[in-house]
Amino acid sequence: QVQLVESGGGLVQPGGSLRLSCAASRLLFGSVTMGWYRQAPGKQREVVAAISNSGTTTYADSVKGRFTISRDNVKRMVYLQMNSLEPEDTAVYYCNSGAGTFSWGRGTQVTVSA
Repeated sequence: QVQLVESGGGLVQPGGSLRLSCAASRLLFGSVTMGWYRQAPGKQREVVAAISNSGTTTYADSVKGRFTISRDNVKRMVYLQMNSLEPEDTAVYYCNSGAGTFSWGRGTQVTVSA
């Protein structure tokens, strides 16, 4: 069973930055595409970024040019650098496999507000 622990969220003003971290407990982490997801109040969970085990990245159109996903396979960590944050980015952020096949963690709350 993979355990995922997200951290790094918080309250930030529009235009600000945050860096989210995700720690994964499974030894096979390095072979799995990992993704960051978010769920805003009243909305469905959506994927915002993904990174393959070789480092190929994809992004949702809404975050392209502002968010950067990265991973450290040795430490079993996935990161999401978020710049130029907008109020619309307010959500609980989760990490999971690219297909969302692991058990979901608690997520980390990101609030963008003046």
